[in-house]
Amino acid sequence: MQKSKLKIIPLGGINEFGKNMTVFEYEDDMFILDCGIMFPKEDMLGIDYVIPDMSYVTMHQEKLRGAVFTHGHEDHIGAVPYLLKQVSTPIYGTRLTLGLIANKLQEHGIQAVQTLINPGDKIELGCFSIEFFKVNHSIAGSVGLIINTPIGVIVHTGDYKIDYTPIDGETTDLSRLAVLGKKGILCLMTDSTNAERPGFVMSEKSVGVALARYFREAPGRIIVATFASNIHRIQQIVDEAERMGKKVCFIGRSLVNVCNTAIALGELTIPEGTMITLEHLKYYEDHEIIIITTGSQGEPMSGLVRMADDEHRQVELQEDDTIIISASAIPGNEKSISRVINQLYMKGCKVVFNPKSEVHVSGHACQEELKLILALTKPKFFIPVHGEYRNLVTAARIGGDMGIPSENIILMENGDVMEVSKTAVKLVDKIPSEPVLIDGSGIGDVGNIVLRDRRLLSLDGLMVVVVAFDKETGRLRGGPDIISRGFVYMREAEELIDEARSAVLTTIAAMDVRPFNEWAPIKIAIRNTLRDFLFEKTKRTPMILPIVMEV
Repeated sequence: MQKSKLKIIPLGGINEFGKNMTVFEYEDDMFILDCGIMFPKEDMLGIDYVIPDMSYVTMHQEKLRGAVFTHGHEDHIGAVPYLLKQVSTPIYGTRLTLGLIANKLQEHGIQAVQTLINPGDKIELGCFSIEFFKVNHSIAGSVGLIINTPIGVIVHTGDYKIDYTPIDGETTDLSRLAVLGKKGILCLMTDSTNAERPGFVMSEKSVGVALARYFREAPGRIIVATFASNIHRIQQIVDEAERMGKKVCFIGRSLVNVCNTAIALGELTIPEGTMITLEHLKYYEDHEIIIITTGSQGEPMSGLVRMADDEHRQVELQEDDTIIISASAIPGNEKSISRVINQLYMKGCKVVFNPKSEVHVSGHACQEELKLILALTKPKFFIPVHGEYRNLVTAARIGGDMGIPSENIILMENGDVMEVSKTAVKLVDKIPSEPVLIDGSGIGDVGNIVLRDRRLLSLDGLMVVVVAFDKETGRLRGGPDIISRGFVYMREAEELIDEARSAVLTTIAAMDVRPFNEWAPIKIAIRNTLRDFLFEKTKRTPMILPIVMEV
């Protein structure tokens, strides 16, 4: 009788940054680890965000025992409402993680059974026994997982770094990992985001020291743009503001929502009288004010971007303002951030943003931290996760340098079905894992064909051709009328439009048009004629939309 094997199936988060989601399955039991979103790439025009393909989970929902979350970043929890609209399952997370998820579920009108966990707690999900251990990251309440399965122990670090002087005083639980390493770990799955960066990540406390220095040097208002979820960074700003007798104001809906949740849960402490509202800014002198805002990634409509573009109603930037961008660029956002920084310089503000300013440290482990985790856990199999392909490859090489045999290091892709036994790992199947695009309230109704049309419209515009034929005789009764949008301005291109109209008339005259129900041949002929004509005249290819009417 063949022994059962553990299946590990990443549905997102491999060879990309975002939409992290992994399925662990053994016989009739299955659980999900994380369920996040990814922000759209530049060519995904009009798309709000991207979520994993959850069809495998919905098809096997009778096996689903729960959804477990490592921390509350959007790329790990953002798609939870879309999951719970398709399946009913309990969710597990730390205090802040569940608080942030609860906000999302409330927005979508969804209820779910939520179970609070803390580092050191254990839960049973079918045949899986899961223990949580503390890790340091750029958001409070981050944990890794020790997954006890019928074939052995799997350790998943979640997003982590090793900070010996964390803001909350709780370090990554290396001692627990060392104990497990001595007993024997079957497989290690680890964050590979910074695998290319040598050394260690600086402590979060070093950011507080740098911020305090810039705060003291600032002659006027201080405006700090940072990630809304970085509660420890915000806490340091608040603490320094209190020491200096300054007032703190939050700008940005996501920032306000996250901070309100963190305050309610006791994860963020703001002394009475330190925080003021946006409306009360006008009652204080500039040197008394610290503004914490969204916009560190150059997001349209964020607080910092609206200030830079002179579109913020309450805050108008001045030359003695000090702008601190306390964040690193998420891949793909570099152009947006650069544009905002240039706008700030044009207003005469002092801008602090480059790595040498030390106003930001990463929340992800560098090479020496990865080596330490590998040395402590001594896994038989090693699966790098959470990163683009080059990050995964670099992490795999580090694993090889640490003595793990190459055949025991696995580079996976989204949709891979990996079977793990006590002695081997094997790729056995591939399931659908194409990204699902969210556009407004539409879920997955925008695909590659629609995106292709949007790209074409954005590049060369649209030309509509309207013709009317007699329903009885098939004779041309009206048109062709031509409408251009985003291709040429009609009033300045009358000659081109007239020539295009003539070309269409010539095509129609050459065809044997008879009354029939299917006008497809006429539409195809008009489209081909106009496409060739316009390309010859303009070297552009707008989308051509023929409309045939019967009168």
